[in-house]
Amino acid sequence: MEEFTAATYFFDYEHPEIQEFLQPYKALTPKAQLQQLYLRIRDGWRYNPFKIGITKDHYQASTILSNAEGHCIDKAIVLITCYRALAIPARLRLAKVSNHIATEHLERILGTNELAPHGVVEVFYSGKWVKCVPAFNRELCAKYQVDVLDFDGSEDAVIQEYNRNNEQFMSYLEDYGSYQDVPFERMMDIFRANYPEIYEKNQGNTEVNFFL
Repeated sequence: MEEFTAATYFFDYEHPEIQEFLQPYKALTPKAQLQQLYLRIRDGWRYNPFKIGITKDHYQASTILSNAEGHCIDKAIVLITCYRALAIPARLRLAKVSNHIATEHLERILGTNELAPHGVVEVFYSGKWVKCVPAFNRELCAKYQVDVLDFDGSEDAVIQEYNRNNEQFMSYLEDYGSYQDVPFERMMDIFRANYPEIYEKNQGNTEVNFFL
C-alpha cells in the first residue's frame, strides 16, 4: 500500500505550499482528515469543466493549489495529494460521464453532453477502497438543485444522478480504471479520442478553454 501514499511529480505533497495548506489538518483523526479535507477541496475551488489542461505542469497539485477554480481531475489530484501526505492511501480513477443539465455551451462546442476523462478519488480506509468526487462545490449544487455530496470514508460519494426535481443530472458511461499516479498520456489519449478536432486545434497551447 506504500505506493498509494508516495509523493510523485503530480502528487507533490512535499512542496512547501502544500505542507502549509495541510497544517490545520495534521493533528486530526484520519476520519476527520477525510471529511474536512474533502469539504475544503469540494468548496474551496469553483468547479470549472470548461478548462482542461493539456500539459503535465498543469496537473501538479502545487500548481492547482494556486488557482481559484478547477476541473474535476484538478480537484481530485489535490485531494489525493493531501490524503497521501497524511499517510491515507489514495489513487485516481478515470471515467466518462454525461451531463444532462445546463449543457448548451458544452454541446455547442463539443457536439455532445459527454465529458471525458472525469476524475474520481479512491481512498483505502477501514480495509476497503471507497470512492469520492469533490468536483461539485456547494454553490453549483444550489444553482442546479442538487444535493451536495459529503464524504467520511464509510461509503462511496460519487456524482449525483438526479437533482431534487428528479431530473437526471449526471450519469457514468464508461470506466477507464484506477491509477497509482496521474496517467497524463492516457488522459490525453482519452481526450483526443473523444474530441479529436478540439485536441488537434489546441496543440501547442497549455490548456483548452471552451469559453474562447
